[in-house]
Amino acid sequence: MGNTSSMLTQYDIEEVQEHCNNTFSQQEIVSLYQRFCQLDRNSGGFISADEFLSVPEFAVNPLSQRLFRMVDGLNFKEFVAFLSAFSSRATLQHKVEFIFKVYDSDGNGKVAFSDLLDVLRDLTGQFISEQQRELVLTHVLEEAGYKKDSLLVPSDFMKILGNTELKMEVEVPVD
Repeated sequence: MGNTSSMLTQYDIEEVQEHCNNTFSQQEIVSLYQRFCQLDRNSGGFISADEFLSVPEFAVNPLSQRLFRMVDGLNFKEFVAFLSAFSSRATLQHKVEFIFKVYDSDGNGKVAFSDLLDVLRDLTGQFISEQQRELVLTHVLEEAGYKKDSLLVPSDFMKILGNTELKMEVEVPVD
């Protein structure tokens, strides 16, 4: 499975399927493997952030730099696990944990006001002022029962996002 020139065996497919909690069918995993091999231009068995940039949907995403940190150096199994958060079959918990990782850029398991502000800055660019961003975030946090100096953990994200219709989906074309 590490060598992208080899084919996936039934065992590999089932192992990847189990690793991603069955969020993809076996046919989708085969399609993802073909896409992985296309992205892995040097056939090293890993996808670099630069190779991931060749996916237009991620290249134009305002959070692409944060996503690149999460994908740089992924092997196929990790690549499928990364994409599994975008599956329509992924649980809300799985999606919220993924979102938390996007916000937790230093990987310390906590999201501070400054982390939230950084993501909002990435999303809004120059469209709103820094003062407006801070006001919006402060208001959102207060509505959810938190303060500006709160350090949020994954369970806090679940509490905040758990009652929403969270849509994070990508379609995997199957040949």
